[in-house]
Amino acid sequence: MTDYNSMPEAEFRAMVREFVTSAFPPDLLHVARRVGPLEVTDYNRRMAKKGWIAPAWPVEYGGMGLDIAHQIAFAEELSAIGVPRLHEMGLVMLGPLLMQFGTDEQKKRYLPKIVSAEHVWCQGYSEPNAGSDLASLRLAAVREDAEWILNGQKIWTTMAHQSNMMFMLARTDPAPRIRQEGISFFLVDLSTPGITVRPIRTLSDELEFCEVFFDNVRVPAENLVGELHKGWTIAKALLGHERLFVGSPRYLKGAIDRLDALAATAGGEAPGFSAERYTKLRLDYEDFLALYADYSNFVKNGGELGAEASILKLISSETYQAVTEEILAITGEAGVTADGGNAEQVEGATMFFQSRPSTIAGGTSQVQRGIIAKAVLNLPSA
Repeated sequence: MTDYNSMPEAEFRAMVREFVTSAFPPDLLHVARRVGPLEVTDYNRRMAKKGWIAPAWPVEYGGMGLDIAHQIAFAEELSAIGVPRLHEMGLVMLGPLLMQFGTDEQKKRYLPKIVSAEHVWCQGYSEPNAGSDLASLRLAAVREDAEWILNGQKIWTTMAHQSNMMFMLARTDPAPRIRQEGISFFLVDLSTPGITVRPIRTLSDELEFCEVFFDNVRVPAENLVGELHKGWTIAKALLGHERLFVGSPRYLKGAIDRLDALAATAGGEAPGFSAERYTKLRLDYEDFLALYADYSNFVKNGGELGAEASILKLISSETYQAVTEEILAITGEAGVTADGGNAEQVEGATMFFQSRPSTIAGGTSQVQRGIIAKAVLNLPSA
């Protein structure tokens, strides 16, 4: 088995670049939309066969076991190639959570199917009246013998129509002392009778989100993860993993590389170029990289991220948007008309549009600031 962490970074990067370039569909590089899992089935299987589908996972669970420096290098190379954001909820959210909270049987049953790309997971959290206020969720789970019976609805479920499994929260106590109690965490096969998945067409004419209906859906009792009524604790841990993922430098790095190239070639002559703004953005990025490395090392050494993880998502998403705005300021009309499929000339508009949802997905910037104020800084509520 290859010890990737002992490889010099330049050699490791070249190896990743060569394989991923040959494996990823060229027509999906540099696209300005979310790519669905069914579009990259072959790519995921090739990455799984090579043992590269889970760079951050421990080797004993089928991952690459990369240290943080090699994880960042891996992510940066994917970004440089033009690999868009993929649907990886099983890899970056559920997998680490099962390693922490799952039973031995759950780990044995589910983790191998995540790294083999057999299971494609989606997240069943939000409901029509429980989005940012997730503790208001009402989808009910009632125990009957060796099963749980689920009734209710989820909404804004990303790529549910292209997934075959869902991890989700359900209310197992209808009258808890506080709303965060009485919620449990379940694993559900989406082929189970009684589940209806209905895609939602977005303003960009994409089918990315779904509403999912549960009508007397029977789930085996062993699909409960962690303690009964303690799903909120698991959900918070999972959100820590999510914010580490969505707050990674991968997409921001691609934008920074583009900005660097523009500054080096056309910066001094472009009417929209500002050395002061460019320097500030470059320093913001380096500050973010140092913070991300600290948090990632903390998690890799067994730590559990809490509310402080929100700062990663906040800084990453807002800096990403600021960088793409600066790219458009420099490129002007050329940034809108260049060929987005040309790896040598990625137009600024593609990155700009990719960056727009980043301050919404995974919790809005307003929500992140509220979390930091309340749970980290202990500031009084307004």
